[in-house]
Amino acid sequence: MNVLLCYINTLNRFFDISAVEVGQHFYWQIGDFQVHAQVLITSWVVIAILLISTILVVRNPQTIPTSGQNFFEYVLEFIRDVSKTQIGEEYGPWVPFIGTLFLFIFVSNWSGALLPWKIIKLPHGELAAPTNDINTTVALALLTSVAYFYAGISKKGLAYFGKYIQPTPILLPINILEDFTKPLSLSFRLFGNILADELVVVVLVSLVPLVVPIPVMFLGLFTSGIQALIFATLAAAYIGESMEGHH
Repeated sequence: MNVLLCYINTLNRFFDISAVEVGQHFYWQIGDFQVHAQVLITSWVVIAILLISTILVVRNPQTIPTSGQNFFEYVLEFIRDVSKTQIGEEYGPWVPFIGTLFLFIFVSNWSGALLPWKIIKLPHGELAAPTNDINTTVALALLTSVAYFYAGISKKGLAYFGKYIQPTPILLPINILEDFTKPLSLSFRLFGNILADELVVVVLVSLVPLVVPIPVMFLGLFTSGIQALIFATLAAAYIGESMEGHH
């Protein structure tokens, strides 16, 4: 009898796991377009967090930095180091772009783990980190791709496209394919890591008491920061590569 009850309980837990919904969205109709409302809402929250925290720190800058100003200066130096390492001496104009990518992804990932999004009920779907939606990761990757081409063309003009036939014109299709796969790999790397992390936590919460998944959630915070760093680093590396003109 006890074995039967354990078997039934196990089946019920697997049923709960199978009920986890992936891909449902709350839509808003804006003109002729349908947009994922939950992604816009959480993105606005992330942007508001970044703007408010920045305004609070820079509204009264001190010669001797306070704790908040000192932290933001450290973040800026960190982003500068990443940009300079990957892009080179011409990194200056690209610090805002690389910094925006890093901070948006970092805060988005952490908001999904720390903010109680799930207590806010929507007609369809649920609130989660903006980077949990593949449309967001694709948009960030496409922005990187546009910056990549802009950096190369602005520096070399039409001569930039000569790299596609180097070292031999036979490699033209491969070189073109490489440029198109870069944003694709960036997008799926970020989206896959975030989704896998959230699914692991959901499964653990369904199978075991809440106390057990807590260390995994802390590990998720660490990996979320690493994912933001990897995305920003690769974006800077691609931009630096386009400006150098070699692979």
